[in-house]
Amino acid sequence: MKKTVDPGTFNLPPKTVIEEVSRNHFAIVISRKSRIIMADGKKLLEKAETIRKVRPHARLSVKIVSAPLCSKTKTFLEDHNIGIL
Repeated sequence: MKKTVDPGTFNLPPKTVIEEVSRNHFAIVISRKSRIIMADGKKLLEKAETIRKVRPHARLSVKIVSAPLCSKTKTFLEDHNIGIL
């Protein structure tokens, strides 16, 4: 189903890329070459909480296209019920 969703729907900045993976499952897409570190993880959590305000029962994930992910950040996101694709 993967279609792009307008970030304005969730009151997020226009540069944020969000895909609807399936019904009520959304993924925040990260496409860059530099490592994703804890500071990025905290920003992703803020975006996820903003999405959950609009859709409280939505399942959320982070889709990483090409960047490596710090292991602490991966654990941090998983602890907050955000999956990694």
